[in-house]
Amino acid sequence: MKTILLIPTGEGVGLTSACLGMVYALECQGISAGFLKPFSQELTTDADRTTALYRHVSKSETVEPIPYAQLTHLLNSDETDELLEEAVSLHRQVAKAHDFIVVEGLAPNARDTFVSEVNTSLAQALDAQVIFVSNADIHQAKYAAEKIDSQLRHFGGASSTRTAGVLFMRTRGLPADSAQIPVTMDTDLRLITEINKFTAAIQATHPHIGSSQFPIIGLVPFSDILSVPRVSDLAAQIQAVWINEGSARKRRVLHSSLIASNIEHELHKFVAGELIISASDRIDVLLASSLATSNGIPLAGLVLTEHHEPNAQVLKFCQSAIKNGLPILHTTCSTFETAQQLSSLSNEIPVDDIERADQVTRFVSSHIDPEWLTRIMNGDYTPRLSPSAFRHELVQKSIAAKKRIVLPEGDEPRTIQAAAICQSRGIAQCVLLAKPETVLDVARARNIELPSELEIIDPDLIRENYVARMVELRKGKLNELQAREQLQDTVVLGTMMLALDQVDGLVSGAVHTTANTVRPAFQLIKTAPGYSLVSSIFFMLLPDEVYVYGDCAINPDPDAEQLAEIAIQSADSAKAFGIDPRIAMISYSTGTSGAGADVEKVARATEIARQRRPDLLIDGPLQYDAASVESVGHSKAPDSPVAGRANVFIFPDLNTGNTTYKAVQRAANVVSVGPMLQGLNKPVNDLSRGALVDDIVFTIALTAIQAEQQAE
Repeated sequence: MKTILLIPTGEGVGLTSACLGMVYALECQGISAGFLKPFSQELTTDADRTTALYRHVSKSETVEPIPYAQLTHLLNSDETDELLEEAVSLHRQVAKAHDFIVVEGLAPNARDTFVSEVNTSLAQALDAQVIFVSNADIHQAKYAAEKIDSQLRHFGGASSTRTAGVLFMRTRGLPADSAQIPVTMDTDLRLITEINKFTAAIQATHPHIGSSQFPIIGLVPFSDILSVPRVSDLAAQIQAVWINEGSARKRRVLHSSLIASNIEHELHKFVAGELIISASDRIDVLLASSLATSNGIPLAGLVLTEHHEPNAQVLKFCQSAIKNGLPILHTTCSTFETAQQLSSLSNEIPVDDIERADQVTRFVSSHIDPEWLTRIMNGDYTPRLSPSAFRHELVQKSIAAKKRIVLPEGDEPRTIQAAAICQSRGIAQCVLLAKPETVLDVARARNIELPSELEIIDPDLIRENYVARMVELRKGKLNELQAREQLQDTVVLGTMMLALDQVDGLVSGAVHTTANTVRPAFQLIKTAPGYSLVSSIFFMLLPDEVYVYGDCAINPDPDAEQLAEIAIQSADSAKAFGIDPRIAMISYSTGTSGAGADVEKVARATEIARQRRPDLLIDGPLQYDAASVESVGHSKAPDSPVAGRANVFIFPDLNTGNTTYKAVQRAANVVSVGPMLQGLNKPVNDLSRGALVDDIVFTIALTAIQAEQQAE
C-alpha cells in the first residue's frame, strides 16, 4: 500500500483541488486510488467539505475525518499517540478497497499552531511520501522556493526518501491564454517550457528544488474560469437576502463592477459574467440590468445595497429579466462594504458545486507529470511499519485473536488497570490470580472500573488442583511436597494453567524478576518443536519505523547455531506483527573488513540461517550503521540486499544487545516494547519492573497475538 500526503505551504493554495486532481490522475493511470482526510479543521459539525466533494466527484466512499474538537482535545491532553493511532485506523479502512491512498494534510493558519508538528507525525505514522502544495508567481521564483524550503526542514530536506516533490497550484504570471486551457486530460497541454524556465529560476537560489530527487510535478495555472464562485455562493458572505434567486446556482461571477456614476458612463460594464453592485435606490441600474438581460446578455447577477428596500414598482418592470433567471440580492451593507467583502471571498469549492469540482479535478490532473506518477508507482519502495501503525495493528490483531491471558501478579495496581483496559477493549480475556477482595480494594482506591467479564481467581482455591500434574510434568525432579511449595508462587501456578491449556498465554514481571518469570516456563512449557533455545526480542518504536532487536535479555553468549536460530525466531516474530523482516547480523565488522572469532561466529551464523531459511532476507556481518543508514550501507556493503534498510537487528551476544537497546531507548527517548520471549511452546512474556500501564497493555496484546500465531 503506497500513500502520498499532500501538505500545503499556507492557506488558500488549492489543497482540495490538488487532492482531487491527484486521485483522478492516478485513476487515469489505472491505479485504484482512495482519498483520506484524517483531521478536520472546520469548526462546524457539518460534513467535511473535501470529503464530501471527493464522494461526489469520484462516486466512491471514504471515511469521515476526526472532528476538530476531538483533534484539539487529544492534542491538549498530550494524547498525540492516540490521535495518530486513530488516523492509522482510518487509513486502514480506506486501504481495504484501494491500492494507493492520497491523504490531505492540515493547512497552516493563525489559529492552529500545531499544524507542522502534526503533519510531520502523520507522514511518519502513515509511512507516507510527502508532496508539498503551494501557489506561485513565475516572476517570483525565489519567494516560491523559500515557502517550500520552510516546510522541507520538517521532513529531512529534499534528499529525504520521505519527500517526493512539489505541486504548484494557482500559478500566476503564465502566458495569458494558459488559464483558458480546455478542461481535458490531454497531457500535451502541460506547460513544459514554463516548468523548465521556472525550475531554472528556482535553482538559481535553491538547486535542490526541481532536482530529480525533489521534482516539480506540476505547474497548474490560475484559471479565471475555474476559480470563480457562483452567484449563489455570495449571499452568506455579504449577509444578503434573495429578491430573485433565479439561475444563481448556475451563473458564475467572472468580474464585479461597482456602479457609482451616471448610468450612461457605466453601460460598458453590463457584459456577460458581470456582477453589478449598486445602491438599492439606483432605479436606473435596476432597469439597465433588466434591459441587458432581456437583450440576451447573461449578467452574473445584481447586488443592491444600503438599508432601504428596492422599489417594488420598479421590480414589476423587471419581470422579463426575473423570468430569464437574473439573480438579484439585497444587503444592508454599504456599497463599499459589499465590494470589500466580495473581494475577500474564498476560492474554496463549495460542497454543492459539483460542476466546478469536476472541472477543477480534470484541469489539475491534466497538469500533473504522468512520468512522475509512473515513477512513484513503480519506484523502489521499502515499506516501513511506523510506531502508530504498529500499536494499531497490535490492538486489532489481539482483538481478533480472542485469547485468554493469565496475570499472576493479579493484585498489583498497574496490572489491575491494564487488565481492565484490555478486557473493556476486547484485547484479551484477562485472568487475575489474586484474592478478589484485594483486587476490589485496589480498584476502589485507584478509581479503576473493573469490567464484569474480568476474571479474578483466588490462588488458594485452585492451587491443589495442579499439584499432581506438576509432579507428572517434572517427573523425577520434584515430589508433591515440593510441587505444593512451588505452587505458592502465582507465577508457577499461572505457568501450570498455561501448560494445561487452561489459558493461552502468561504475562508477569511487574514485581517479579525476569528469572522468576522465565524459569517456570523453561521447566514446564519447554521449547517449541524445531527450536533448541528460548530467546527474546524488543520492538523499538523509532520515530519513522519499528525495529526488532534480538536477543537482548536471555542468552549471554550464543554460538553460531544458536545465533542463527535467534535470527530465524526474530524474523518469524517480526512477520507475526506486520513487519516484513530485513535481517542484519550485527558485528564490529562489515563483510570481510575485519577478522576474529567474534566476526567469524556472526558470518557462520548468517550462513546457517540462510541455509535453514532461504526465504528470509538476511545478511551479515554488518556494523550497526551499515545496517541502518542508507548512505553508509551503500558505501560499506553496496551489494547487500539488507544494508542501509534493515529492520531486524541480531546482536552477537547479550552484552552487546542489552547495552545497545538501553542506549537507544534512553539516548533517543524511544519507546521499547518487550522483552517478548520466543521459542517456547506457549507464550510467556516478561515485564520490566518499571513498566507503565500502557506497557503492560501492549505486552498482553503481544502475548495474545503470539498465542494465535502458534495456534495457526
